[in-house]
This record gives sequence, structure tokens and C-alpha cells, in this order.
Amino acid sequence: MFLALGSMALSTLLKLVCAIATLRHSPVPPLRATAGPLPGVSLLVALYRESDIAPRLLRRLSRLDYPHDLLEVVLAVEAEDDSTRTALENAGLPAWMRIVVVPPGRVRTKPRALNVALDHCHGAIIGVYDAEDAPEADQIRRVVAHFRQSDSGLACVQGVLDYYNPATNWIARMFTIEYAAWFRLILPGVARLGLMVPLGGTTLFFRRDVLEELGAWDSHNVTEDADLGIRLARAGYRTGLLSTVTREEANCRPFPWVKQRSRWIKGHMMTWIVHMRSPLRLWREVGTRAFLGFQVMFLCAALQTLLAPLLWSFWIIALGFSHPLAEALPPGLAWAMLGAFLFSAAVDFTLGWLALKQAGHKISKFWVFTLHFYQPLATFAGLKALWELITRPFYWDKTSHGIFDTVEAAGASGRKKPVG
Repeated sequence: MFLALGSMALSTLLKLVCAIATLRHSPVPPLRATAGPLPGVSLLVALYRESDIAPRLLRRLSRLDYPHDLLEVVLAVEAEDDSTRTALENAGLPAWMRIVVVPPGRVRTKPRALNVALDHCHGAIIGVYDAEDAPEADQIRRVVAHFRQSDSGLACVQGVLDYYNPATNWIARMFTIEYAAWFRLILPGVARLGLMVPLGGTTLFFRRDVLEELGAWDSHNVTEDADLGIRLARAGYRTGLLSTVTREEANCRPFPWVKQRSRWIKGHMMTWIVHMRSPLRLWREVGTRAFLGFQVMFLCAALQTLLAPLLWSFWIIALGFSHPLAEALPPGLAWAMLGAFLFSAAVDFTLGWLALKQAGHKISKFWVFTLHFYQPLATFAGLKALWELITRPFYWDKTSHGIFDTVEAAGASGRKKPVG
């Protein structure tokens, strides 16, 4: 019980501190255009069973405002995925886009496909997108400007992820609020506090030389992005956050949501285990602050998700019922726990409200008060993740895309989204 309460308290405190660091920081001035030749940029997209959405991906990437003679898109398609390969070929690939076939292997994961694609591209900057992504048109130019105006310690740029279907249903609204808080308030604070940045799976841009120096992606880690963010920090490199936005589809059906979230949680568990094989070495490499932040972001987050039902059970005290564990607690501690729950809820509501305002979505901000009814889904996902970590650690639970993609490139076009 104390482990569950401590995990919740530390996770809440970290979110609050990171959000304050973000809000207190002066807005980043607009990037200046710099003279000199532009670098080549390679964009990698791993596709598997994406025949429906593949043509839309090509149209969206074609809207990127960057010279096509300096831009290449490498589409990594699994060898047995004939339907996706046929859909791409029928869509009419321009000369600066091409398909790379990923040969069969012992594992079939996104990072393995990215590693294969990396061997077939030529850019000095390597970007990663997902199949359902709709990036802003000027995104590549902004990323290039950010790299050119920074020193060589900047190895990675992470953009903002958002959704183009936030009003599809209640889960989509919750997912939108969750992402808005993470990418607009918490993650920028993580970077500004000098903590290790767990990368998102898309809208990532790397200096190619650094990516190759680190051996690229871990083919066996099902959240290869978060793992790579930790490895970048351990090698002494920085990750920068850029306000450019990529919109994607919110996974808003309950069972697919649990499948996707369980993969993320399993990958975070795996990442924590891998990097904690030698705790003292990790501590020496990243310093005390980053080491402790890593424990909260990975270990405490997993424990909070798994042990949350134990904490929820104490709400019955507020309803006037007795709790079997309450009698074993020191006097007043049960009420102090309820106070901690209320504080945690208040932090989540406040951050969600502020982040939703920053994101500019038209959905009502009052949806933030239903966030705690959304959290049991994460507990189901956490239990599934723990079981798979033991039984099938390298299994990639595929997420289907394009199901609620009702507005073609809503983020890129700037059209208003439905009110929800």
C-alpha cells in the first residue's frame, strides 16, 4: 500500500514540477532562417498491414514544404505484407519516395524495420513518422533550422503529437487531453529540468551520425523510442523539444486501446530493466537528478498503474464505509491518503485544462473532470503488459490505423474540427 501511495505521490509531484518549469520558461523565439545549403533529410515510416491508410500517408507527406531533391521517404514494408506494398505502388510513388522490403527475421517489430530502412537512406538528418501521421507543412524546415542553430550536443528533436479526431468519442477526448498534457506541459519540463527524455514514437528527428554511433534502435524493445531517448542521454547528448505539431489518429476503441497501451507499458518496463542492470553506472553517467527522474517516469509510473486498484478501494471511506486495511494504519493516515488522492486529481485536472487550452481543441475543457474514469483502462493494460513481459516480451501488438480518419489531414489543412 505504501508503495502504491508513494508511486502516486512521486509521479504527481514530477508532473507538477515539470509543468511549472514549462510554464515559467519564456516562449521560444521564432527560428531564424540561416544561410547555407540545406541538408538532406530522410524520413522513415515502418508499415505493416496499412493498405487502407497508405495512400493518405503519401498525400500528407507530399505536402511537406522541403525541396524534394533533398528529401527522401523510405517506406519499410514487411516481406509478407503484399497488400500494403500493392497499395503503395498503386498510389503512384513519386521519385523521392521508395519502398524497402524488410526480410523475415526472429522478431517483427517497428524498430527492426527502422534499422533496415536506415541502411537504405542517405540523409544527414533522419526523421521517423507513423502511418497515420499528418505533419505540419513547414515541419522539416523548422527541424533543420533548429539543428543548425544548436551545438553538436543536440542529437534529437522531438515534435508535438496531437490528434485530428478528438471528438470521435469519450476515449478520444481522454486520449487528446492526456497527450496535450504530456507533450505541451510535462515533456518540455522534463527537458528543461535536465532529465532524460523518453521519446515518442513519431515526429522524431536525429543527427544521423549520432544515431549510427549508438547503434540505432533496439529491435527487441517494443517502445524503442523511449529506450533510445535514455541511450542518448547516457551518451551525453541532448533532446530538444520543438512546437511543430503532427496530428494522428486517436486509438479510441477500448480493446485496441488496451492492446496499444499494454505495448507501451511493457516497453517501459523492459527499458527500466535494461538500463537498471548496472544502477551505479547509470547514476554516474546521467547524474543524480536524471537518475531519480528515470525512476519516477518508468518505475513509479508502472507501479502506480498496477497498484491503482488498491488505492481506489480507499474511496469507500469517504462514502462512510469501513476499509479492512484502514484499521492497521496510524490514526489519520487514511484521511491523509484521501487528501493525497484529491491533490493528485486536482493536478491532473489542472494540467489537462491548461494543456487543452494550449492545444486549441474545440472539445469542452470540462471533459478533464472525467479523467479518473479513464485510468482503469490503463490498469488493465498494465496487467496485460506484465503478463506479456513474462511470457512474450518481444511480441508487438499491432495497432490498426485509419478507422476514425474522417478528416483528411485536418492538422495540415487547418480546418476546424468538430465540437465535442
